[in-house]
Order: sequence, then structure tokens, then C-alpha cells
Amino acid sequence: MDSALERRCLELVARERSGHTAVVEDNLLYVWGGYMSVADHEVFLPNDEIWVYDLERGVWDVYHMTGEVPPSMSGTCSCSLNGHMYIFGGCDDNGQTNQVEDVFWGWNNEVHVFDPMQASWSEPQTHGHAPAPRAAHASATIGGRGYICGGRVMETRTIDIHCLDLESWTWSEIIPVSSTPVGRSWHTLTTVSDSTLFLFGGLSVDCKPMSDGWLLDVETKNWREIEHPYKNKPRLWHTACPGKDSDVIVFGGSCDYILLVDTGHCNDALVFQMQPYPLFRICEDYIAKNVKSCEMLKDQLHLLPPKLLRAVQTRMSFYRPSKEHTLV
Repeated sequence: MDSALERRCLELVARERSGHTAVVEDNLLYVWGGYMSVADHEVFLPNDEIWVYDLERGVWDVYHMTGEVPPSMSGTCSCSLNGHMYIFGGCDDNGQTNQVEDVFWGWNNEVHVFDPMQASWSEPQTHGHAPAPRAAHASATIGGRGYICGGRVMETRTIDIHCLDLESWTWSEIIPVSSTPVGRSWHTLTTVSDSTLFLFGGLSVDCKPMSDGWLLDVETKNWREIEHPYKNKPRLWHTACPGKDSDVIVFGGSCDYILLVDTGHCNDALVFQMQPYPLFRICEDYIAKNVKSCEMLKDQLHLLPPKLLRAVQTRMSFYRPSKEHTLV
């Protein structure tokens, strides 16, 4: 690479944005869509470009794409599967994406697929009854199936569940056989087993920030609310990722209805235990959590095998007292 091109790559940075979608594939972060604020106006980012961040080199690049490019959108959900990025739904910037009866609405219910090898978009023809156009919904994948949950639909928020078979491109709706969570948007949906999805938080139908957690078994079609230690920590517009030992890690977001009140965003990580921990994890956590307050543990810590000692010492930092952060 000549020096001028290398300098250009190092200086290239994706524009700031919210409401975008992103996936990681082969150590590359692909970022598409969203909007930014310019003089108190929401300006949607170009739909024909995708930004790619190399997680090893720490540099950005941008690709201008061909094919059936989606409209510029915000509030889209995405997933990465078999080397491709799949997106569904979102809010269009011109308000004319879908027609519901005689009303035009800016929400979208299309599926688009991005092929990074070809830098090209395609829009597969789906079958069955597609979900209603929506934005600020949640999505997850189990095997070769994608699941869409809830979101803003017209003037309400829903909690319906739809499944898309990514081989046959056929939609089907999951009709729960149990009581269901309240409708919401800006929530998360995370895969925690071969048949189970975890829903957390969001903004309810009556604009209330939520802190409830639910498990959905897609085979039995049963919702079940779970107990957890974060009932006093409502979250919306956050992220949720699977972690070690089937944990789910929720990070960031807001605890307010951010369109009306915004007292600041959150920076704590909430760890949800989805299944019993292995014995090794239980012992490691117990030692790390109690070593500073237990003289016997402290005196015998050095007797642990080196590999276990390093693991416990690393884990001890997780249980250090949290610091109060002041926003300035």
C-alpha cells in the first residue's frame, strides 16, 4: 500500500450515528444505516454505503454497494449467518415504504441480504404471511431460522413473534400458548439455547421503561417470566450478547423514555444467569467474591495451582467495588 493510500485509510472514520445496525464477520465489523442529528434535524445516512472496521488493524473502510439496495432506514434489526448480513424492518426516511390499507407509513417489513464478498445487496422473495411493517423491534437466530419480536407498529407497540426459515424464505407466526409480556419496542432478544430466546427490557405500550425478563421456548411456544436481580434497572435501546456459561450480558441503553426525558445513558453491565453454573465456575466465583473478607481464603490463596490462581485473580477484579461515574 503506498503512503498516500495508507494515510487515507488511517484518517477514514465512519460518521457518528444512532439507530444503525451492525454485525461482526471474520473479524470485520459491518455498519449500515441509521441517522445523525444536523441542526436539530434527523438526517438518515446513505443507504448505498456500508462501513467496515477491521478489528485487527483498527482502520475503517467504506464500500459503495450495488444490487437491490435497501432504502435508508433506522431501527432495523440484523444478524450474521453463513457469512452474510440479514436485515429486517426499520423506519424509512421518506415515509412511503409500505402501505397499510389506505395509510402510508414509514415502517418497513422487507428482508434484505448483504453479501460482503460481492459488496452487493439482494432482496429475497419471501413466502407466507410476513410481519406487519415495524421498527425498534428485536431479533435473534436459532440455527437456520430468524425470529422477530415486537417493536413499534403503527401507533402501538406489540409483542408478536414471527419466524423466517432462511432456507425456504417462508414466514410463520408463533402463537403463544401461555400469558405473554406486554407489547414493547427498543428491547433485546438473545438466543440462550437450541430452543430458547431471552427477552429483556424495552419501552412498553404506555411508554414505561421495562426491566422484566422473559424466556420463550420456540418449540413449546411458551413464555415464562424469570426472576433476576435487576428489577430496579429498567433498560431500553440497550444491547444484549451471549456470554460465558450461557450468561446474557446487557450493556448500556437508557433508563428513561428518551424522546421525552433523557437523564443520561447507562454504562453498567448486567449479567443474567440463564442456567446453573458448572462447579468450577461456582468455586471460582465464591473465592473471588469472598477472598478479601475471609482471612482463611486470603492466607491460602497462594496454595492454589498456578493456572487456577491466575483465573481467580482475574475474576477478583470483577468483584471489586464499583466506582461512581459523574457525567460532566
